[in-house]
Amino acid sequence: MIRLHFTAADLGRITLAPGADALSETALSLRLSLRLGRARQSRGRAQPYRPRPAARQWHHSLRGGAGARAGVLAELVAEDGFVPDFLLQPSAHDFAEALDAASSTPVERLARDLGIPEVSGWNGGLVRPGRWAHELAQGSPAATRALLDDTRRYFASSVEPLWPRIRRDTLTDRALRAEMLLRGGVDALLTTLGTTWRWQAPTLHLPSASAYDVPLCGRGLLLVPSWFATGPMVMYRPESATVLVYPMYDGDDPVAAGAGAAGSAEDRPEALAALLGRTRAQVLALLRSPATTTALAERACVSLAAASGHASVLRGAGLVETVRTGTAVLHSLTPLGRSLLAGI
Repeated sequence: MIRLHFTAADLGRITLAPGADALSETALSLRLSLRLGRARQSRGRAQPYRPRPAARQWHHSLRGGAGARAGVLAELVAEDGFVPDFLLQPSAHDFAEALDAASSTPVERLARDLGIPEVSGWNGGLVRPGRWAHELAQGSPAATRALLDDTRRYFASSVEPLWPRIRRDTLTDRALRAEMLLRGGVDALLTTLGTTWRWQAPTLHLPSASAYDVPLCGRGLLLVPSWFATGPMVMYRPESATVLVYPMYDGDDPVAAGAGAAGSAEDRPEALAALLGRTRAQVLALLRSPATTTALAERACVSLAAASGHASVLRGAGLVETVRTGTAVLHSLTPLGRSLLAGI
Protein backbone atom coordinates (compact mmCIF):
# COMPACT_ATOMS: atom_id res chain seq x y z
CA MET A 1 0.00 0.00 0.00
CA ILE A 2 1.25 3.45 -0.95
CA ARG A 3 0.00 6.24 1.28
CA LEU A 4 0.06 9.87 0.16
CA HIS A 5 -0.21 12.22 3.15
CA PHE A 6 -1.78 15.63 2.50
CA THR A 7 -1.56 18.83 4.49
CA ALA A 8 -4.09 21.66 4.16
CA ALA A 9 -1.65 23.36 1.76
CA ASP A 10 -1.46 20.22 -0.40
CA LEU A 11 -5.24 20.04 -0.74
CA GLY A 12 -5.18 23.53 -2.21
CA ARG A 13 -2.40 22.63 -4.64
CA ILE A 14 -3.85 19.67 -6.52
CA THR A 15 -3.51 20.26 -10.25
CA LEU A 16 -4.57 18.34 -13.35
CA ALA A 17 -2.00 17.79 -16.07
CA PRO A 18 -3.12 19.20 -19.45
CA GLY A 19 -2.56 15.83 -21.10
CA ALA A 20 -0.90 12.44 -20.95
CA ASP A 21 2.90 12.32 -20.73
CA ALA A 22 4.07 10.94 -24.08
CA LEU A 23 7.32 9.46 -22.78
CA SER A 24 5.86 7.68 -19.77
CA GLU A 25 2.99 6.44 -21.96
CA THR A 26 5.61 4.97 -24.27
CA ALA A 27 7.28 3.16 -21.37
CA LEU A 28 3.97 2.02 -19.87
CA SER A 29 2.71 0.77 -23.22
CA LEU A 30 5.81 -1.36 -23.56
CA ARG A 31 5.47 -2.72 -20.05
CA LEU A 32 1.83 -3.59 -20.69
CA SER A 33 2.66 -5.26 -24.00
CA LEU A 34 5.38 -7.35 -22.36
CA ARG A 35 2.98 -8.35 -19.59
CA LEU A 36 0.26 -9.34 -22.03
CA GLY A 37 2.78 -11.35 -24.00
CA ARG A 38 3.76 -13.27 -20.88
CA ALA A 39 0.12 -13.70 -19.91
CA ARG A 40 -0.58 -15.37 -23.24
CA GLN A 41 2.15 -17.90 -22.48
CA SER A 42 0.71 -18.68 -19.04
CA ARG A 43 -2.98 -19.03 -19.79
CA GLY A 44 -5.17 -20.09 -16.91
CA ARG A 45 -3.26 -18.14 -14.30
CA ALA A 46 -4.89 -15.13 -12.65
CA GLN A 47 -3.24 -11.87 -13.69
CA PRO A 48 -2.67 -9.07 -11.13
CA TYR A 49 -3.57 -6.34 -13.66
CA ARG A 50 -6.59 -5.61 -15.81
CA PRO A 51 -5.87 -3.46 -18.86
CA ARG A 52 -8.72 -1.78 -20.66
CA PRO A 53 -10.19 -3.76 -23.59
CA ALA A 54 -8.98 -1.09 -26.03
CA ALA A 55 -5.42 -1.62 -24.79
CA ARG A 56 -5.74 -5.33 -25.43
CA GLN A 57 -6.95 -4.61 -28.96
CA TRP A 58 -4.00 -2.27 -29.45
CA HIS A 59 -1.62 -5.01 -28.27
CA HIS A 60 -3.15 -7.60 -30.62
CA SER A 61 -2.84 -5.21 -33.56
CA LEU A 62 0.95 -4.85 -33.16
CA ARG A 63 3.28 -6.79 -35.40
CA GLY A 64 6.28 -8.56 -33.93
CA GLY A 65 7.38 -8.91 -30.34
CA ALA A 66 7.36 -5.85 -28.10
CA GLY A 67 10.89 -6.47 -26.88
CA ALA A 68 12.26 -6.64 -30.41
CA ARG A 69 10.58 -3.37 -31.37
CA ALA A 70 11.74 -1.57 -28.22
CA GLY A 71 15.42 -2.52 -28.20
CA VAL A 72 17.27 -1.33 -25.09
CA LEU A 73 14.17 0.45 -23.77
CA ALA A 74 12.85 -3.00 -22.81
CA GLU A 75 15.71 -3.35 -20.33
CA LEU A 76 14.31 -0.42 -18.33
CA VAL A 77 10.64 -1.39 -18.12
CA ALA A 78 10.52 -5.18 -18.38
CA GLU A 79 10.36 -5.68 -14.62
CA ASP A 80 6.85 -5.60 -13.15
CA GLY A 81 5.93 -2.43 -11.34
CA PHE A 82 9.08 -0.41 -12.03
CA VAL A 83 9.62 2.45 -14.45
CA PRO A 84 12.61 4.77 -13.88
CA ASP A 85 11.61 8.27 -12.83
CA PHE A 86 13.54 9.96 -15.62
CA LEU A 87 11.12 8.39 -18.13
CA LEU A 88 8.33 10.43 -16.52
CA GLN A 89 8.41 14.01 -17.87
CA PRO A 90 5.01 15.55 -17.00
CA SER A 91 6.13 19.11 -17.83
CA ALA A 92 7.06 18.32 -21.44
CA HIS A 93 4.68 19.43 -24.19
CA ASP A 94 5.30 16.52 -26.55
CA PHE A 95 7.29 13.34 -27.06
CA ALA A 96 10.36 15.05 -28.55
CA GLU A 97 10.63 17.51 -25.68
CA ALA A 98 10.14 14.75 -23.11
CA LEU A 99 12.81 12.58 -24.67
CA ASP A 100 15.22 15.52 -24.80
CA ALA A 101 14.59 16.24 -21.10
CA ALA A 102 15.15 12.59 -20.21
CA SER A 103 18.44 12.48 -22.11
CA SER A 104 19.60 15.54 -20.16
CA THR A 105 19.10 13.88 -16.77
CA PRO A 106 22.19 14.43 -14.57
CA VAL A 107 24.30 11.30 -14.16
CA GLU A 108 23.90 11.15 -10.38
CA ARG A 109 20.11 11.24 -10.65
CA LEU A 110 20.13 8.78 -13.55
CA ALA A 111 22.05 6.25 -11.46
CA ARG A 112 19.71 6.82 -8.53
CA ASP A 113 16.60 6.35 -10.71
CA LEU A 114 17.97 3.08 -12.07
CA GLY A 115 19.07 1.86 -8.64
CA ILE A 116 22.71 1.44 -9.76
CA PRO A 117 24.05 1.03 -7.15
CA GLU A 118 20.97 0.25 -5.08
CA VAL A 119 19.82 3.21 -2.96
CA SER A 120 17.75 2.43 0.12
CA GLY A 121 14.46 4.26 0.43
CA TRP A 122 14.19 5.37 -3.20
CA ASN A 123 11.55 4.33 -5.74
CA GLY A 124 13.22 1.03 -6.61
CA GLY A 125 15.61 -0.07 -9.29
CA LEU A 126 16.35 -2.58 -11.99
CA VAL A 127 16.39 -6.11 -10.62
CA ARG A 128 19.09 -7.43 -12.95
CA PRO A 129 20.77 -4.47 -14.71
CA GLY A 130 22.94 -5.55 -17.63
CA ARG A 131 26.06 -4.02 -19.10
CA TRP A 132 24.16 -1.44 -21.16
CA ALA A 133 22.18 -0.25 -18.11
CA HIS A 134 25.40 0.20 -16.13
CA GLU A 135 26.87 2.22 -18.99
CA LEU A 136 23.73 4.36 -19.13
CA ALA A 137 23.91 4.97 -15.37
CA GLN A 138 27.50 6.15 -15.84
CA GLY A 139 26.48 8.67 -18.51
CA SER A 140 27.89 6.86 -21.53
CA PRO A 141 27.06 8.87 -24.71
CA ALA A 142 26.80 5.64 -26.73
CA ALA A 143 24.35 4.12 -24.24
CA THR A 144 22.29 7.32 -24.25
CA ARG A 145 22.17 7.39 -28.06
CA ALA A 146 21.01 3.78 -28.13
CA LEU A 147 18.19 4.62 -25.72
CA LEU A 148 17.12 7.66 -27.74
CA ASP A 149 17.17 5.82 -31.06
CA ASP A 150 15.30 2.75 -29.81
CA THR A 151 12.73 4.81 -27.88
CA ARG A 152 11.99 6.98 -30.94
CA ARG A 153 11.62 3.88 -33.10
CA TYR A 154 9.30 2.16 -30.64
CA PHE A 155 7.15 5.28 -30.20
CA ALA A 156 6.79 5.73 -33.97
CA SER A 157 5.80 2.11 -34.57
CA SER A 158 3.66 1.38 -31.54
CA VAL A 159 2.31 4.50 -29.82
CA GLU A 160 2.24 7.40 -32.29
CA PRO A 161 -0.55 5.88 -34.46
CA LEU A 162 -2.73 5.71 -31.35
CA TRP A 163 -1.81 9.16 -30.04
CA PRO A 164 -4.85 11.05 -31.44
CA ARG A 165 -7.13 8.72 -29.49
CA ILE A 166 -4.99 9.02 -26.36
CA ARG A 167 -5.23 12.81 -26.59
CA ARG A 168 -9.00 12.65 -27.06
CA ASP A 169 -9.49 10.26 -24.14
CA THR A 170 -7.25 12.46 -21.99
CA LEU A 171 -9.45 15.49 -22.64
CA THR A 172 -12.52 13.44 -21.75
CA ASP A 173 -10.94 12.24 -18.52
CA ARG A 174 -9.76 15.73 -17.61
CA ALA A 175 -13.27 17.10 -18.11
CA LEU A 176 -14.63 14.42 -15.81
CA ARG A 177 -12.07 15.19 -13.08
CA ALA A 178 -12.79 18.91 -13.37
CA GLU A 179 -16.52 18.21 -13.15
CA MET A 180 -16.02 16.15 -10.00
CA LEU A 181 -13.89 18.90 -8.46
CA LEU A 182 -16.44 21.59 -9.27
CA ARG A 183 -19.41 19.61 -7.98
CA GLY A 184 -17.96 17.81 -4.98
CA GLY A 185 -14.66 19.49 -4.18
CA VAL A 186 -11.35 17.80 -3.44
CA ASP A 187 -13.02 14.94 -1.55
CA ALA A 188 -15.06 13.95 -4.63
CA LEU A 189 -12.01 14.21 -6.88
CA LEU A 190 -9.81 12.00 -4.73
CA THR A 191 -12.59 9.54 -3.92
CA THR A 192 -13.25 8.81 -7.61
CA LEU A 193 -9.67 8.57 -8.89
CA GLY A 194 -9.71 4.78 -8.77
CA THR A 195 -12.31 2.18 -7.84
CA THR A 196 -9.89 0.39 -5.49
CA TRP A 197 -8.23 3.53 -4.13
CA ARG A 198 -9.32 4.87 -0.73
CA TRP A 199 -9.40 8.49 0.31
CA GLN A 200 -9.49 8.78 4.10
CA ALA A 201 -8.59 12.38 4.81
CA PRO A 202 -5.85 13.42 5.00
CA THR A 203 -4.41 10.27 3.37
CA LEU A 204 -4.90 8.71 -0.08
CA HIS A 205 -4.35 4.93 0.01
CA LEU A 206 -3.18 3.33 -3.25
CA PRO A 207 -3.04 -0.46 -3.67
CA SER A 208 0.49 -1.53 -4.52
CA ALA A 209 2.95 -4.37 -4.03
CA SER A 210 5.22 -1.74 -2.47
CA ALA A 211 4.60 -0.26 0.96
CA TYR A 212 5.72 3.26 1.70
CA ASP A 213 4.50 6.63 2.90
CA VAL A 214 4.88 9.81 0.86
CA PRO A 215 4.38 13.13 2.70
CA LEU A 216 3.48 15.81 0.16
CA CYS A 217 5.03 18.50 2.37
CA GLY A 218 2.82 21.35 1.19
CA ARG A 219 4.06 21.19 -2.42
CA GLY A 220 0.84 19.64 -3.73
CA LEU A 221 0.02 16.84 -6.16
CA LEU A 222 0.07 16.76 -9.96
CA LEU A 223 -2.43 14.27 -11.42
CA VAL A 224 -1.34 12.78 -14.75
CA PRO A 225 -3.79 10.51 -16.64
CA SER A 226 -2.50 7.40 -18.39
CA TRP A 227 -4.05 5.34 -21.17
CA PHE A 228 -1.77 2.35 -20.59
CA ALA A 229 -1.35 2.26 -16.79
CA THR A 230 -3.17 -0.46 -14.87
CA GLY A 231 -2.38 1.01 -11.47
CA PRO A 232 -0.87 4.05 -9.75
CA MET A 233 2.65 5.30 -10.36
CA VAL A 234 4.13 7.86 -7.97
CA MET A 235 7.08 10.13 -8.64
CA TYR A 236 8.38 12.02 -5.61
CA ARG A 237 10.06 15.32 -6.46
CA PRO A 238 11.80 16.97 -3.46
CA GLU A 239 11.51 20.48 -4.87
CA SER A 240 8.08 20.44 -6.54
CA ALA A 241 4.71 18.69 -6.50
CA THR A 242 4.62 14.91 -6.25
CA VAL A 243 3.35 13.29 -9.46
CA LEU A 244 0.61 10.66 -9.41
CA VAL A 245 -0.01 8.82 -12.68
CA TYR A 246 -3.42 7.13 -12.69
CA PRO A 247 -5.39 5.01 -15.20
CA MET A 248 -7.85 7.20 -17.11
CA TYR A 249 -10.80 4.93 -16.39
CA ASP A 250 -11.66 1.27 -16.02
CA GLY A 251 -11.88 -0.14 -19.53
CA ASP A 252 -13.75 -3.21 -18.22
CA ASP A 253 -16.66 -1.02 -17.17
CA PRO A 254 -19.77 -2.16 -19.08
CA VAL A 255 -20.79 1.40 -19.89
CA ALA A 256 -17.43 2.16 -21.48
CA ALA A 257 -17.35 -1.16 -23.28
CA GLY A 258 -20.84 -0.59 -24.61
CA ALA A 259 -19.86 2.82 -25.89
CA GLY A 260 -17.10 1.29 -27.96
CA ALA A 261 -19.17 -1.58 -29.34
CA ALA A 262 -22.39 0.21 -30.14
CA GLY A 263 -21.10 2.16 -33.11
CA SER A 264 -20.85 -0.74 -35.54
CA ALA A 265 -21.95 -0.20 -39.12
CA GLU A 266 -24.70 -2.80 -38.78
CA ASP A 267 -26.43 -1.04 -35.86
CA ARG A 268 -25.96 2.60 -36.89
CA PRO A 269 -28.61 3.17 -39.62
CA GLU A 270 -31.51 2.00 -37.48
CA ALA A 271 -30.25 3.88 -34.44
CA LEU A 272 -29.76 7.12 -36.38
CA ALA A 273 -33.48 7.19 -37.19
CA ALA A 274 -34.12 7.95 -33.53
CA LEU A 275 -32.10 11.17 -33.75
CA LEU A 276 -34.76 13.16 -35.64
CA GLY A 277 -36.32 14.60 -32.51
CA ARG A 278 -35.49 18.23 -31.63
CA THR A 279 -34.54 17.54 -28.01
CA ARG A 280 -32.14 14.77 -28.93
CA ALA A 281 -30.46 16.98 -31.52
CA GLN A 282 -30.10 19.64 -28.84
CA VAL A 283 -28.53 17.10 -26.48
CA LEU A 284 -26.05 16.11 -29.18
CA ALA A 285 -25.08 19.76 -29.73
CA LEU A 286 -24.71 20.35 -25.99
CA LEU A 287 -22.13 17.55 -25.82
CA ARG A 288 -19.62 19.62 -27.77
CA SER A 289 -18.38 20.10 -24.20
CA PRO A 290 -18.28 16.75 -22.33
CA ALA A 291 -20.79 16.52 -19.48
CA THR A 292 -21.96 14.19 -16.76
CA THR A 293 -25.58 13.03 -16.89
CA THR A 294 -26.49 15.59 -14.22
CA ALA A 295 -24.81 18.44 -16.07
CA LEU A 296 -26.40 17.34 -19.36
CA ALA A 297 -29.85 17.33 -17.75
CA GLU A 298 -29.29 20.85 -16.45
CA ARG A 299 -28.05 22.14 -19.82
CA ALA A 300 -30.94 20.61 -21.73
CA CYS A 301 -33.54 21.42 -19.04
CA VAL A 302 -34.74 17.81 -18.89
CA SER A 303 -34.94 15.20 -16.15
CA LEU A 304 -32.02 12.96 -15.24
CA ALA A 305 -33.88 9.97 -16.67
CA ALA A 306 -34.50 11.80 -19.96
CA ALA A 307 -30.87 12.94 -20.23
CA SER A 308 -29.68 9.39 -19.59
CA GLY A 309 -32.10 8.03 -22.19
CA HIS A 310 -31.05 10.50 -24.87
CA ALA A 311 -27.37 9.79 -24.17
CA SER A 312 -28.06 6.04 -24.46
CA VAL A 313 -29.69 6.43 -27.89
CA LEU A 314 -26.87 8.68 -29.10
CA ARG A 315 -24.33 6.18 -27.82
CA GLY A 316 -26.11 3.37 -29.66
CA ALA A 317 -25.82 5.42 -32.84
CA GLY A 318 -22.08 5.78 -32.37
CA LEU A 319 -22.35 9.57 -31.88
CA VAL A 320 -21.54 9.68 -28.16
CA GLU A 321 -19.19 7.72 -25.94
CA THR A 322 -19.64 7.27 -22.20
CA VAL A 323 -17.01 6.51 -19.60
CA ARG A 324 -17.42 5.81 -15.91
CA THR A 325 -15.24 6.65 -12.93
CA GLY A 326 -16.60 5.56 -9.58
CA THR A 327 -20.24 6.67 -9.41
CA ALA A 328 -19.96 9.33 -12.13
CA VAL A 329 -20.31 8.99 -15.89
CA LEU A 330 -19.12 11.43 -18.53
CA HIS A 331 -20.62 11.73 -22.02
CA SER A 332 -18.66 13.16 -24.96
CA LEU A 333 -18.89 13.23 -28.75
CA THR A 334 -17.25 10.61 -30.93
CA PRO A 335 -15.57 11.68 -34.18
CA LEU A 336 -18.77 10.69 -35.98
CA GLY A 337 -20.83 12.89 -33.65
CA ARG A 338 -18.52 15.84 -34.24
CA SER A 339 -18.66 15.28 -37.99
CA LEU A 340 -22.45 15.18 -37.95
CA LEU A 341 -22.63 18.47 -36.01
CA ALA A 342 -20.10 20.07 -38.34
CA GLY A 343 -22.41 19.35 -41.25
CA ILE A 344 -25.51 20.86 -39.63
